[in-house]
Amino acid sequence: MLERLPQCGEAFADMMRKVDVWKWCNLSEFIVYYESFTNCTEVETNTVGCYWPNPLAQGFITGIHRQFFSNCTVDRVHWEDPPDEILIPLIVAPILLTVAMAALVVWRSKRADVLLCGS
Repeated sequence: MLERLPQCGEAFADMMRKVDVWKWCNLSEFIVYYESFTNCTEVETNTVGCYWPNPLAQGFITGIHRQFFSNCTVDRVHWEDPPDEILIPLIVAPILLTVAMAALVVWRSKRADVLLCGS
């Protein structure tokens, strides 16, 4: 198996040469190549009678990841509250609308009672 997997790695390397290096961290740029690579490793592993994934195949795949994706970082988005000028209206507007709708319902229900009683 370890003799056959490097063929998959070489094929993947050839395909990745078609992608600009600065796009290597953008999965959508090479997803088809990566799918072909993982399919190749699965086929080659199954061909020699091993299950996939297994520790040896995973080690090989990890090595490919280190070779091509070691410079890709996981930037976590740092969420911040919007400024007060935006946040306060976003909080107050729904509260005022709720109060206004409740008042409208009460007013309409009282008005309907008056109309029914007056007829």
